[in-house]
Amino acid sequence: MMRWVWMSLVVLSLTGCAQKLGRPFDIKNLAKSDMDLITDIHIAEIRDLTEQLIIKLYKRNPRELRKVPGMTIEKRVAQLMAEKRPENGFRELGGMDGIALLPLAFSSEFRGDRVFALMAGVTGMISASYNHQLEFFLLDDIDQQKLYNCARNLEKVAWLLNNEKNSHGELLLLSNGVGKNGVPNYSYERLFSQMILIQDMMAVMVADSTNRNINQVVHSMASMTFFPI
Repeated sequence: MMRWVWMSLVVLSLTGCAQKLGRPFDIKNLAKSDMDLITDIHIAEIRDLTEQLIIKLYKRNPRELRKVPGMTIEKRVAQLMAEKRPENGFRELGGMDGIALLPLAFSSEFRGDRVFALMAGVTGMISASYNHQLEFFLLDDIDQQKLYNCARNLEKVAWLLNNEKNSHGELLLLSNGVGKNGVPNYSYERLFSQMILIQDMMAVMVADSTNRNINQVVHSMASMTFFPI
């Protein structure tokens, strides 16, 4: 009986704290450690940044969306940000998903929706770094090396986006640039920087909390080889 009394007091206490912070209390949070809650927040934040990137890339590269009749930005966002992705990959992309798509997105021979290929690769890779989970609980594990490798791959994607060109010397995808008023637009760079920072912060926190090491790696930006997740 006393056990349930103490449990009720804990629930009431946490409910009060949550209300003070302006966030609704959820009973399932009792099964989460502080690290789990921090991980959930970072997942939500990086998903928000990823969605912003999808929208911005399509607005900057409308020709890619027109390659699929009837396709809209909203439909692409729904596909890429869905909680459950196709088990056998995206049919439109040859049944591939995640990191395997990143070289395809920067292939000069690819004739499909390049933004979709790129962001299916990015979103799938980020999801894999969190074990394809949107939230974590006490018994869940997370790999600091996956998070670190993901950050390095995002650095490479940002570099390729600004440097990979077709046979005519034109960028395969437009992102950063200079507006008509002559003011540089580095908003894409800022989004990537924030995403990389989140992954690196998570990698360090997980390593510290589990007493595990991160294997530092060096890679060539121009290479189409990405670190495994």
